[in-house]
Amino acid sequence: MGKPRGKAASLFGHLYFQVILGVLLGVIIGFLNPGLGESLKPLADGFIKLVKMVLAPIIFGTIVVGIAKMGNLKEVGRVGVKALIYFEIVSTLALIIGLVVVNVLKPGAGMNVDPNTLDTKSLASYTSAVKSPDAVSFFMDIIPTSIADAFVKGNMLQVLLFSVLFGLALAQLPDRGKLIVDVIDSVLHGLFGIVRFIMRLAPLAAFGAMAFTIGKYGLSTLSSFGKLIGCVYLASLAFVVIVLGGIARMNHISLWKFLRFIKDEIFIVFATTSTEAVLPQMMVKLEQLGCAKPVVGLVLPAGYTFNAGGTAIYLTMGAIFVAQATNTPLTLWDQLVVLGVLLFMSKGSAGVAGAGFVTLTATLASMGKIPVAGMVLLLGVDRFINEARAVTNLIGNGIATITVARWEKAFDEQQAAAVLNGVGVKP
Repeated sequence: MGKPRGKAASLFGHLYFQVILGVLLGVIIGFLNPGLGESLKPLADGFIKLVKMVLAPIIFGTIVVGIAKMGNLKEVGRVGVKALIYFEIVSTLALIIGLVVVNVLKPGAGMNVDPNTLDTKSLASYTSAVKSPDAVSFFMDIIPTSIADAFVKGNMLQVLLFSVLFGLALAQLPDRGKLIVDVIDSVLHGLFGIVRFIMRLAPLAAFGAMAFTIGKYGLSTLSSFGKLIGCVYLASLAFVVIVLGGIARMNHISLWKFLRFIKDEIFIVFATTSTEAVLPQMMVKLEQLGCAKPVVGLVLPAGYTFNAGGTAIYLTMGAIFVAQATNTPLTLWDQLVVLGVLLFMSKGSAGVAGAGFVTLTATLASMGKIPVAGMVLLLGVDRFINEARAVTNLIGNGIATITVARWEKAFDEQQAAAVLNGVGVKP
């Protein structure tokens, strides 16, 4: 009788099990007492704020230490270019998969919604954030008005830019620079210690997030828009298994073993719908897996902006769903234009609350073909779809980091095999 109790205690001690338990309890509370469920949202918000508190300094420290030890400007540029090329190819594949699934299964067909009868007041908070696509503005926004401003606002791309420049500057100071790098490295270890403390609150955050979601939107939303939600999850699964699974195989990595390795992070992201909540942990795990620190520091944070495969799937499916629901005819060329616009628009949504929804609204507004009022139809299900796109983004950025590291010959395959088979360094 002692053995089963020991096994149960061991299972309960795992973070992923605690998060699952938090999710289940949150669903129950949200269903039985919606008012109480809605009031528990601060549990999730507080957890994400705690992680964001250390996010900018961790990104800064990881990149500076990695680049300073790399000491080669050409190498940094090469890693960045390869990462961006990879991001564009994979994002395009995600958009295409979304386009195929939504056209084959037609989740919006038969709804016959008249866009003139929709109440668009609920869209006000989103449409106010919409701005026309402007490549110059996007790249200018990457440059912070001051160093402090980048860290205060937590703008990932701005922190990334300053970190790269500072790391390269230290690399040119072999003697004095080494002392500064050692200090930053020590501080970085302390910051990761803080992250370990914060992660103990993840089950509580999962509980609050799910209680809020079910309490506010109700399980009835799932049945009303079940086909669309099912299509998004199906497309996301196809993207992960076919595209990311294929890329993992090319890197001699088992996708299933990799998913098992980051299961804690997957469950946390699923519950909180925030990939930022596990960015520090993902950086640690990818280094444990055998990816070089400089590559992890550059590729993973950049991927959060440029490599959102899950968001790409949602964007293309959401646009075509609104067209189907409002009986808006779209030719193949119209749909390809949507795909092309989304390929650019999806890159400018980093750091915006409800980024996917805002980006999709901006896309429909800029095209003038699909009625923007139809976005009201997605408001209720946006939160439920968030889980799929957040988890897909997380997995995609993990695979992207491994791929670029392998291209750079900065990936230890033997270490990865040992860790994934449970005989190497454990998280």
